[in-house]
Amino acid sequence: MDGLPEHLLWEILGRINKTVDRNSASLACKRFHKVDNEQRRSLRVGCGLNPANEALTSLCNRFPNLVKVEITYSGWMSKSGKQLDDQGLLILSVLCPSLTDVTLSYCTFITDVGLSYLASCSKLSALKLNFTPRITGCGILSLVVGCKKLTVLHLIRCLNVSSVEWLEYLGKLETLEDLSIKNCRAIGEGDLIKLGPTWRKIKRLQFEVDVNYRYMKVYDRLAVDRWQKQLVPCENMLELSLVNCIISPGRGLACLLEKCKNLEKIRLDMCVGVRDCDIVGLAQKSSNLRSISLRGPSDFSLPLLLSNPLRLTDESLKAVAQNCSMLESIRISFTDGEFPSFSSFTLNGILTVIQMCPIRKLSLDHVYSFNDAGMEALCSAPYLETLELVRCQEITDEGLQLVAQFPHLCVLRLSKCLGVTDDGFKPLVGSYKLELLSVENCPQISERGVQGAAKSVSFKQDLSWMY
Repeated sequence: MDGLPEHLLWEILGRINKTVDRNSASLACKRFHKVDNEQRRSLRVGCGLNPANEALTSLCNRFPNLVKVEITYSGWMSKSGKQLDDQGLLILSVLCPSLTDVTLSYCTFITDVGLSYLASCSKLSALKLNFTPRITGCGILSLVVGCKKLTVLHLIRCLNVSSVEWLEYLGKLETLEDLSIKNCRAIGEGDLIKLGPTWRKIKRLQFEVDVNYRYMKVYDRLAVDRWQKQLVPCENMLELSLVNCIISPGRGLACLLEKCKNLEKIRLDMCVGVRDCDIVGLAQKSSNLRSISLRGPSDFSLPLLLSNPLRLTDESLKAVAQNCSMLESIRISFTDGEFPSFSSFTLNGILTVIQMCPIRKLSLDHVYSFNDAGMEALCSAPYLETLELVRCQEITDEGLQLVAQFPHLCVLRLSKCLGVTDDGFKPLVGSYKLELLSVENCPQISERGVQGAAKSVSFKQDLSWMY
């Protein structure tokens, strides 16, 4: 190995991807140690970083070419030692000139001052903050002003970040491609309009509202009325996820659903105000759609938008079936508050999508309309590979036994299904048709009854959900 040319050694060590393997290789000799130090591009540290600033200094000096750093204090307690503070981010910005990707999770000692240090990292293109409660909108503004190449920004449970100026500045840069804002209480749907010209660059948007915080307060229509109907240039959007949002007819986030002509994946979870015409318009524009997830809201006592229909019907599913010929994954879910007679989608609507689209993954949660007749229809689904059934109480052993006849099914997951027993698995036992079978919290199914029903079987039983 001593005679091995330098470029070959770099090639060999460069092919080692697992951190534990690289750590072992670096201990083999000084030469391996030196090459590993120069090659190492990513670093993930947490509670073991003690004393934090001194340890980080040592690591950054050892690995001078770091481009990606993740610091997470999940599970941290005071006895673990002092967390990384603003001085640590100064060390990071000074000693890692090639830094492009930073993730800070549960870093409760970091403030706006620390973010201002990161603003000097001119190459920084991705920032992800998860529960950094001392960060405010001022800190985000200082960072986006300094980091003009920012393409990825994730803010999760950043409770004190408001949307005063940083969204507007970010909008003018027109660099952002991936934006995720989840449970940031001071940022509402109406604030997203401040992104302005940047909409044409965004490829992935995740926006989730802290529903418990929202319902505890009295909200009026201002949040959605601020965003009047207008052209939103989001033709490059590929993924859209909206959770607990208010969709006001003809304005606000509804404007996005009309313009995403290249959309491939959409998730609408507990969004109040979504209408059939919104989904129909989306389906007609988004012929490239590959994945759709719809979860219906259970609280219809909201004072907002009561003059508009709040439930989607089979009209939405039929539009998707007719226009989205590339759809491979569909998830339909209802909350615990739903009753069978209230289910928005009928069996015919669901089967229309399955029969007209190349569905490979079907997930149904709390969908009472799906029964043994639906299982029978799946016997003619030529592409179906994964089936997930959660709280689908109309399915019995008779329907489950039909799984043996599904042409290409290889993964089956059952959870909280009351109507199936061990008898439903008898045609599968010993056939090893399935690659994976997962059964969770189904009271009439035993661990013994599912043994041998798939090449790999996972079984969990916790019936506390029933009481």
